[in-house]
Amino acid sequence: MAKSIPHRERLIFALDVPTIDDAKNLANALGDSVQFFKLGLELFMADGYFELVDWLLARDKKIFVDLKFFDVPATVGRAVRRLNGRGITFATVHGNDGIMRAAADAKDDVRVLAVTVLTSLDRGDLDDLGFACDVEQLVISRARRAVKYGCDGVVASGLEARSLRAAIGDRFLVVTPGIRPVDNDDDQKRVVTVSEAFANGSDYIVVGRPIRDADDPRGVAESLQQQIEQALNS
Repeated sequence: MAKSIPHRERLIFALDVPTIDDAKNLANALGDSVQFFKLGLELFMADGYFELVDWLLARDKKIFVDLKFFDVPATVGRAVRRLNGRGITFATVHGNDGIMRAAADAKDDVRVLAVTVLTSLDRGDLDDLGFACDVEQLVISRARRAVKYGCDGVVASGLEARSLRAAIGDRFLVVTPGIRPVDNDDDQKRVVTVSEAFANGSDYIVVGRPIRDADDPRGVAESLQQQIEQALNS
C-alpha cells in the first residue's frame, strides 16, 4: 500500500463536542492547524452529522467517521455502502471476521479500519471481558484477520504498533489514538507520545482532549504538527 501521506494530514483531531455549532466553532478556531477530523458517536447523536461532514469537506478537510460499526454483517455492509461517494476517508468497524469481511466487501472510496483493542482498556479490563490472552497477542490476531478480510488498516495503540509491523509488515495502515504529550490522568490507559507512535510504526495519530481542552487549541495543534515533522524527519 502506497503511503505518500502529507505530514500535516497525519494528525487527526477527535472532534468530540456536544453540538454541530460547537464543532464548527472549534474547527474554525483551529484553522489550518488541523486538516483531518474524526467525528464520533457524540456528534452522531446530535442533529446534523452529515451536514457537518459536508461543511468540513467544503473547507478541504478530511473526514474519519468513527462509529465502530458492530451489527449483523449484512447491516454493517449496508452502512459502509452508504458512506461511499461522500468524500469520507476512513470508517471504523469493531467486530468479528464476518463483520470485517462485509465492511471490506462494501467499501469503495472509503477506507475501512478495524478496531483492535480500545486504548482505554488494559489487562484487567480484558479479564473482565473474558479474554484470557495477552493484549498484544489479541491486537496482532485481530489485525491479521482485518488484513486477511480486506480492511485497509487498524486502529491500535502505539504500544503495539511496533509488534504489528514486525508481525504483518507495512501493507496496512495503523491509526493510533491515546496520544498524550504530557502526563495522563484520564481514561486512556495504553498511551504513547507523538514521537513514540511514529517511531513504532503508526501512520496517523488521533488526538482529542489535549487539543480540545487546551487554553489555546490551535497552538497545541501546531505544536503537535511540529512534533510530527520532527518525528518523521529524525
